[in-house]
Amino acid sequence: MRLSARFIALPILAAALGATPLAAQNQPDSLAERLRRAEEDISQLRTRLEQQAQPTVRSRSLRTVELYGLLVANGYYNDARTNNSDIPAYAEIPTAADTASGLPTSNVGGIARQTRLGFTVSEAQALGALVTGRIETDFVGGQQPSAAGRTSPLLRLRIASVRLDWAHFGLLLGQDWTLLSPQNPTSYAAMGVPMFGYSGNLWFRAPQVRLTAETSWKAHLGIQAAALAPMQPLAQGVVATQPDSAERSGRPTAEGRTYLAWGSGEAAGEIGVAGHLGWLATGGDSLLQSEAVSLDGRIAISSHLVISGEAFSGRALGAFAGGVAQNLGRGGVPVRAEGGWVQVDVRPGSGWQFGGGYGIDDPKDADVLASGRFRNATYSGHLFWRSPSGLVIGAEYKRITTDYASGAYLANHINVYTALAF
Repeated sequence: MRLSARFIALPILAAALGATPLAAQNQPDSLAERLRRAEEDISQLRTRLEQQAQPTVRSRSLRTVELYGLLVANGYYNDARTNNSDIPAYAEIPTAADTASGLPTSNVGGIARQTRLGFTVSEAQALGALVTGRIETDFVGGQQPSAAGRTSPLLRLRIASVRLDWAHFGLLLGQDWTLLSPQNPTSYAAMGVPMFGYSGNLWFRAPQVRLTAETSWKAHLGIQAAALAPMQPLAQGVVATQPDSAERSGRPTAEGRTYLAWGSGEAAGEIGVAGHLGWLATGGDSLLQSEAVSLDGRIAISSHLVISGEAFSGRALGAFAGGVAQNLGRGGVPVRAEGGWVQVDVRPGSGWQFGGGYGIDDPKDADVLASGRFRNATYSGHLFWRSPSGLVIGAEYKRITTDYASGAYLANHINVYTALAF
């Protein structure tokens, strides 16, 4: 934004005149000196404005590149053994090593690996469409097996996608969120693994080709279809990648979703229904199906109250953390499961926000292996304050109950955090 020198000069000149004691105004050269200083200040300010007008990041194609991110530091406490101490999703049975050591299973710690960095590329056009690109990463890609591994987390690619948008039609290519259960709860403590993951929140990001058609109505209706790269949670080597059971099926995963959306910003609302169909290769040429239907929604009662949630029913949903991340059970049958989550957020004003929620994933007991997880439920509550500058300070509590054949195991997790959005 360019400002005329006269409008810049007026406040600077007024400040210069008003900042000098009255006695100094009697000196013959005082006014000339003040004018000289004002002109110097104007020159410096003009230089600064010109510098700010220049893009800080310039792409080779001269497109607009924007950097965004979230710096997050978390401190936490667990009173029992969990699958992951810093971002726990379910409680675990204490091991023989825990008992033999005599050490408590409770623990405290701190991390910064949920920090996110991203870039967006815009102002490009092709085939009559607006073209945008997005890359987003965090540091929840694991850790090297070393003493310094905890403080040297590995970079993880979250999103790398290109979108082409016409008036009522869109095409997405690359890795992004799946269409199945696209909502996510509010949380600064559980972002690397979204809140209620393994407790009713199906989530996954996968390479895909996605088509979207949307009406221009005030409450717009949309229909989406996607072909996803088939993937299952198979541990891979350091460099070489090997096909998993979904890739060995030779078929892409198919998803579809229809939704009704309205409003914008904090008042935005949406209700959607989605379906998922995938295949898993087993012995010989036989295939097992991974399938699900889900209902998702975000309802803004007002700018101060938002209710969001999802519900699902399906089988063999281990890739989405469904069935408490269990794909195949007794006799190699797909594990059937039902679940969902709901969260209420209240924004009273002045940057404050608080809320709570509940999530549950309940596999069919007859399908689960004797050593598996028969049910997982999570209660959560959060309170934070966010300043206009993007600084966030808050705390979060989770109570996790996981059922095994030997009984139910409970873990309480407390998380305090500071974040800075940019």
